Amino acid sequence: MIVATAGHIDHGKTRLVEALTGIDTDRLPEEKRRGISIDIGFAYLPTPLGNLLGFVDVPGHDRFIRNMLAGVCAIDQALIVIAADDGVMPQTIEHLQILDLLRVNRGMVVINKVDRVPEIRVKEVTGSVRALLQGTSFAGCPIYPVSAVTGTGIPALREKLIAEADLLPARRAEGQRARFAIDRTFSMSGSGTVVTGTVFNGRIAAGARLMVSPSGIQVRVRGIQVNGRPVNEACAGQRCALNLVGADLHKKVIGRGDWVLDGALHDPTSRIDARIQILATESEPVAHLAPVHLHIGTAAVPGRIAIRRGESMEPGASRIAQVVLERPVCALHGDRFVLRDASATRTIGGGYVVDPFAPATRRYTVARLAQVSALESESPAVALRALVEATPEGVSLNRFEATFGIDTVSATALYKTLPLAVLGKADRIAISLAGHDQFRAEVLAEIDRLHREDPMSLGIELSTLRGKLESRLPEFAIAQLLRELAVEKLLEIHGTKLRRPGQNAMPNPADDRLWNLVLPRLVTERKLPPTAKELAATLGLSEKVLSDLLLRKSKTGELLRFAEGRYLLRADVLRFAQLASEIAGANPDGQFLAAQYRNTAGISRNHAIEVLEFFDRIGFTHRVGDTRRIRRAIEQSLR
Repeated sequence: MIVATAGHIDHGKTRLVEALTGIDTDRLPEEKRRGISIDIGFAYLPTPLGNLLGFVDVPGHDRFIRNMLAGVCAIDQALIVIAADDGVMPQTIEHLQILDLLRVNRGMVVINKVDRVPEIRVKEVTGSVRALLQGTSFAGCPIYPVSAVTGTGIPALREKLIAEADLLPARRAEGQRARFAIDRTFSMSGSGTVVTGTVFNGRIAAGARLMVSPSGIQVRVRGIQVNGRPVNEACAGQRCALNLVGADLHKKVIGRGDWVLDGALHDPTSRIDARIQILATESEPVAHLAPVHLHIGTAAVPGRIAIRRGESMEPGASRIAQVVLERPVCALHGDRFVLRDASATRTIGGGYVVDPFAPATRRYTVARLAQVSALESESPAVALRALVEATPEGVSLNRFEATFGIDTVSATALYKTLPLAVLGKADRIAISLAGHDQFRAEVLAEIDRLHREDPMSLGIELSTLRGKLESRLPEFAIAQLLRELAVEKLLEIHGTKLRRPGQNAMPNPADDRLWNLVLPRLVTERKLPPTAKELAATLGLSEKVLSDLLLRKSKTGELLRFAEGRYLLRADVLRFAQLASEIAGANPDGQFLAAQYRNTAGISRNHAIEVLEFFDRIGFTHRVGDTRRIRRAIEQSLR
């Protein structure tokens, strides 16, 4: 369990942690000299049951609130420290607001320095604290009067914290991709780069290959330590130190605000759609494009709140808005954040990430608003189901998995439980089953309409079909759905044309007259028939008209497209094939040479080669060096 202190400067937070753990968390020389905490400090307390209680001690001075925010970004419990002599102070209130905005809902209040005041003063402070906590996530939490100097109340507080740690269930790590927030970086002789922080999601194992984001540096985890001891793995909710190695680590400075994460989650973003809550204590509305500082994870980034031109957010208001950042960050759905004003001197609100990959345009269309509404759900299953219904063109599953940080195995299992169709491989989208069926029906209806209106057509061009469909699916998804229809024999794909099975261009008198003129020229004995170009020139016909006729005839099987621009009657192809079978059968090894075929067929060498190469292409013959053998029956090859 990770516990963070909170409270005003000089209320004894560091001394309290030392009394509980025996560890002084002030490590900087300036902290020792000035007697105040400047940066976050860390201490650990093992429990009798073998668990580990981690303390994050945060600075209480308002000038170091950025460091405080980095320390409380991933805690399980808060320890709100209030000095009995001072009582509630400005940073007490702001720290409480921050914890409430981050939805830290487990905590306790410690009234410290009770050795300095009479008991009546402790009761007064206790009353004011209970009033302060009303309406927050800490309302009704336990209050412990202690003295970190004399030790009064410390054993009871320690016992309570240990009990909380032993009862706290481990954070869910299964099904999540790894993500670790860096709060400190340093170098160690013989080890290299070491980063400390908290595992936000998933598990990190020694030897894992990960990435530093948003810089994109690839690293390997050489080793992991928890409380100074090496471990093989750290999981969500644990503080640890990672020893990182990587060829490019020296090229960029990495540190607080960066993440170490699974490479699939490396997708820096500068626009976040979020549910934003403005504090009720604010005196002025927050206007469109108001400058803010966003604190998310351990990062602090300037940006602006984009609402709508002319609109604003009143104190106490909650709504969906976009945060446009000056530099990219790593964020996932559900990440909590805090907003401070333009000068970074006052907390004005906070919220959580709804869509970390928000669009720059068309933010308020009906479709986009429906998508954002779908993503507000905490459940990936509920969100995806609503997203699919709101996105007819398909939901990118790569982006969906990156949004929620879920791994491929758990995502695949999730998809099987929902009424959707998954299309694609490297790029994948999900569409509703209704959309899937609608697309198929639209395709078949368009093909049927074409056959009715133009019986002579050989099919509809794929590019033409796309323009007629209401569906706006990506090309890879359309191709997959068309293949499904072809496998089910509901349509045939011929090059770039689509048609119904068995649908042949219907003959007409003009075709009959032309065919009667062409047919005698295609009958061959000792040579191959002329090409379409040669035949058109001989008969004085348009080459395009003649080629169209020959192509339509080839769809019936009466004519076979033998080579580029050359067609043979099926009977002649069977005759040439029968001759090859006879020659092969006459040889003991079943093989024959091209010269043997040429001589027996009585055709020119070039024509013999053309025939044999056609047989090779359709799989009737198989060539080995200069010889060929019969591979299978000609009827099988012509199917």
